[in-house]
Amino acid sequence: MEITLGMDVAGDGPTVVLLPALSSISTREEMRPLLDRLTPSFRVVTADWPGFGDQARPRIDWTPQALSAFLDWFLSEMVGPPYSIVAAGHAAGYALQHAVSKPGTIERLALIAPTWRGPFPTMMGGQRPWFARVRAAVDHRGIGRLLYRLNVSRFVVAKMAKEHVYSDPDWLTGDRLEAKLTVTRAPGARHASVRFVTGGLDLVADRAAFLDLAQQAKTPILAVYGDQTPAKSRAEMEALSVLPNVSVKRLPAGKLSIHEEFPDAVAHVILPFLSE
Repeated sequence: MEITLGMDVAGDGPTVVLLPALSSISTREEMRPLLDRLTPSFRVVTADWPGFGDQARPRIDWTPQALSAFLDWFLSEMVGPPYSIVAAGHAAGYALQHAVSKPGTIERLALIAPTWRGPFPTMMGGQRPWFARVRAAVDHRGIGRLLYRLNVSRFVVAKMAKEHVYSDPDWLTGDRLEAKLTVTRAPGARHASVRFVTGGLDLVADRAAFLDLAQQAKTPILAVYGDQTPAKSRAEMEALSVLPNVSVKRLPAGKLSIHEEFPDAVAHVILPFLSE
């Protein structure tokens, strides 16, 4: 099966790969503000994840194994080592696993508001059997489209963005909101989206496993998050500070998409790290 994905390459110098988050409104475009700030010093590569992005997407039971296999292929065949990686949100776990399975390929790894657990498991304190039923319902050819559209309506997207994603309640309005809503309406968008939301794309089962991945990575890691990050997600990010190979930097503002809302502040922190 062929899948069309968007990809951008710009700049010259050592290679830095920007991995966007996994969410119903995420595409490589969220990384463009960082791309613009890194290209004077680096060759910067970014691409959409399979099942996400702004292109039509096939009906597939997306799994962590499938996304991990894609990342290994993409970095090996389309990028080529060595490289540094900047991974946002849920992409953090996949970047860490790649570092563990392909030692020596990643020179530096910056994690931006790293998460390892989807929204439903975060709210419920873990996985639940009925999450699988939610995925099956959203996959359904009939009712699935309606259920999905209700959960990515203008009201719901704007509400979630204000509560969890952006610090400024007026940041996601106007043309920005329309662009995000367009992403949710791409054919087949619901299949990967519902798996992310229900924890079906969680690479690890608990915090201990996430920390173990980071410790095994054997590469310098910088974790950056904003002071207004939701409490449950923030606790997971701060837990990384116990590891000897991880430096954690808290910025004075920002939530889960701090790299998109405050790219200057994020670039100010990660540029020196990537240049070391």
